[in-house]
Amino acid sequence: MSFAAQVPASGKARLLLWLVPLLWSSNYIIARLGDGVIAPHALALGRWSLAALILLPWMGRGLWSRRDVVRREWLHLLVLGFLGMYICGAWVYVAGHTTTSTNIALIYAVTPMAIAAASAMLLHEKLSRAQWAGVVLALLGLLFVIAKGDPARLLAVQFVAGDAWITAAAISWTAYSVLLKRWPSALGPGERLVAIIGGGLLVLLPTTVAEALVTTTPAFGWGAAGLVLLAAVLPGVLSYGAYSYLQRELGASRTAMMLYLAPVYGALLAWLVLGEVPGWYHVVGAAMILPSIWLASRK
Repeated sequence: MSFAAQVPASGKARLLLWLVPLLWSSNYIIARLGDGVIAPHALALGRWSLAALILLPWMGRGLWSRRDVVRREWLHLLVLGFLGMYICGAWVYVAGHTTTSTNIALIYAVTPMAIAAASAMLLHEKLSRAQWAGVVLALLGLLFVIAKGDPARLLAVQFVAGDAWITAAAISWTAYSVLLKRWPSALGPGERLVAIIGGGLLVLLPTTVAEALVTTTPAFGWGAAGLVLLAAVLPGVLSYGAYSYLQRELGASRTAMMLYLAPVYGALLAWLVLGEVPGWYHVVGAAMILPSIWLASRK
């Protein structure tokens, strides 16, 4: 018997809670590497088109046999695709050209708490006092990292036009997370993900064409192809599929806590890929965030 078969579903979910943010934070690196290499909408379209092609050999037959379910749930799938693949895909890449990583982190810092609040109202998911303490401590740890150990830096942050794109993406991810749980589906998790991707592609295709017509976009080369492949596999198929599984096992509130780990993992990836050495404040922030995730993810 394999190790995975011996681990209960809740145990697998808690393990994934620590691993998925590593996949998720790779998107920050991809966005930075994509500047000047591939246009934002083209990167998002390529990411999700390739992700669908990767999943179809396993999920295509099941989707075809449940095509009546897809027809019945088409509006939900389109809305989820618009929120999760279009706004949380292309708009984040657009914002990365005009705003800073500090601003992005600051705006996204409120997302887990927003998801927890919305889940309490709409999904009736209740967090204990200890879990709320974990949420608050993780938020403080994240702010410590963003401020680089100096709270005065937070007061000196200047917001720019690109922050509106990130704010919309943060709101969109909150809505996506809650609706994914609130709208039950007769499709399996993998089949539903492919169907949601299809909804996102319906929105991304015309917007990508418009982007190419009205802006000067880089020529598609091997560098762009490599970024599309990475985006499709790491922050695409693997992270979104695992996110759906985590929501089913842990609920939307506790799953949202993993977003606080992204800056910690992002700093490590930037060190390995971009040569940006982490500062002491990353260590202190991680010391606050890591136990907070364990505290908030308990039953």
